[in-house]
Amino acid sequence: MRRERLYNILQGAHISEKANMVADTKNCFTFRVLKDATVSEIKEAVEVIYEVPVSKVTVANVKGKVKRNARGTTKKPSWKKAYVSLPVGHEIEFS
Repeated sequence: MRRERLYNILQGAHISEKANMVADTKNCFTFRVLKDATVSEIKEAVEVIYEVPVSKVTVANVKGKVKRNARGTTKKPSWKKAYVSLPVGHEIEFS
């Protein structure tokens, strides 16, 4: 796989209350990824970029919300989220 594709798959860490709780309890980190990324591509991208072994990857498609305002309705874009589990003793620093 091309290096550019690996670096573009991960769009960034997803920081939320649920993501922090899962990271603390299950050593599982959450990322925003490209909508067409596969589980094997996500696993390879995390292993190459952060240099940690990955034990499991789970993905979820997040539907965009519909927002209403004075001018009508708008729809936020849908996106894909990946939960990446690491073996015990390994960790990712987001600094």
